[in-house]
Amino acid sequence: MNKFSEKDWKIFRSKIAGWQEAYMDKLNKEYIEILCGDGKSSEKFWTLEKRIKEDKKDCGVQCEMSRSNQFYIMLSLLNEGAITMEDLEDFSDDLKEIMQHFVRL
Repeated sequence: MNKFSEKDWKIFRSKIAGWQEAYMDKLNKEYIEILCGDGKSSEKFWTLEKRIKEDKKDCGVQCEMSRSNQFYIMLSLLNEGAITMEDLEDFSDDLKEIMQHFVRL
């Protein structure tokens, strides 16, 4: 599904790094909470290790950039909470409508 315009692709490429940086900042804060929480050091370590292993799969952390994957990357970013519909304000109305239709509520 790649019906998006060249303009949308350029906007996406210009924003993805910032979105990922903000998402990883959010994750880092959550990791700090895990480490600072109550419990044994070993339990916190293994909880964090499991969490990082899962989070590394998120598009908010890493993704293979290609125009043919733009829809799936953006949908994943929305569903992961890495971005919101408000982050799409610069994109075309067509893109926003498609994303709104497919995003989990």
